[in-house]
Amino acid sequence: MTNNRRRLTGKVTKAKMPKTITVRIESSYRHPLYGKVMRSRKDYMVHDEIGCRPGDLVKIVESRPLSKRKRWVVEQIVRHMDKIILEADSEAPVVEDAAEAAE
Repeated sequence: MTNNRRRLTGKVTKAKMPKTITVRIESSYRHPLYGKVMRSRKDYMVHDEIGCRPGDLVKIVESRPLSKRKRWVVEQIVRHMDKIILEADSEAPVVEDAAEAAE
């Protein structure tokens, strides 16, 4: 059974603090009157027990307040900066490194 916590996917921008990373969430929407595509972005302070690095694509999930500004936790690393993590269910081979895939 799944819970009803919000989940967002974003890119790690900073990983200098111990067990804390900064994740940037980018979204786009149409302006209600003019119809122009608007882009917005927001940075979240996220608790990290996994060990993410800048450039990683991560899925974050809502949690209880962990500190003054941390209310999110890393659920999973979707894609490393130079590696792709595939689901265990898939039969496709895992690409270990971008240089090896080119060969």
